Amino acid sequence: MQDRYSFFPATTDRLADIEAVFDDCADGRNCRCAYWYRPNADYKAEWGEGNRNWFRSLVAERRAPGILGYHENEPAGWCGVAPRVVFDRLRRSKPFAPVDDKPVWSINCFIVRKPFRRQGLSRLLLKHAVEFASANGAECLEAYPVDQAARASNGAELYPGTLSMFLDAGFVEVARRLPARPIVRLECRRIFRQPRD
Repeated sequence: MQDRYSFFPATTDRLADIEAVFDDCADGRNCRCAYWYRPNADYKAEWGEGNRNWFRSLVAERRAPGILGYHENEPAGWCGVAPRVVFDRLRRSKPFAPVDDKPVWSINCFIVRKPFRRQGLSRLLLKHAVEFASANGAECLEAYPVDQAARASNGAELYPGTLSMFLDAGFVEVARRLPARPIVRLECRRIFRQPRD
């Protein structure tokens, strides 16, 4: 099954495929990862079409804001990953305030289309997000997953990923300021791009 998946940076030429993934998710359709990037007032005021338009401009920037996964040729999943400094929500958050002054990249959102859920795609997206960040200069990756064993209810959303998934990928817990939302980190191995002929 894994060999049927492929992964690419979320660039402008893939915008229609990225939107197909977001549109298959009730909250993703309206959020477009604006929750992490935009001031809360803007994120809420532009819920829906406003965040969709904002996201299109984000994808048009030089650095891809995430990874897109395909099953064969069909868009299947998304993982948001970028330098922590670009996320307004993280700059303002007390629970997710910096652990230290190390420059880190953050992984903060997974969306998997309904036909591809429960097949391990989130774990593959995580693996490729780590490779993408490392290839683009990240020395350390950070995430803010949900600890399903500690959460108060089953209604908590899993967009940030699960703690077990990150621990299985080699991340370690470095802080916990909310009962069910630890901060986890992974030191990146440097991955150097091969020069093109």
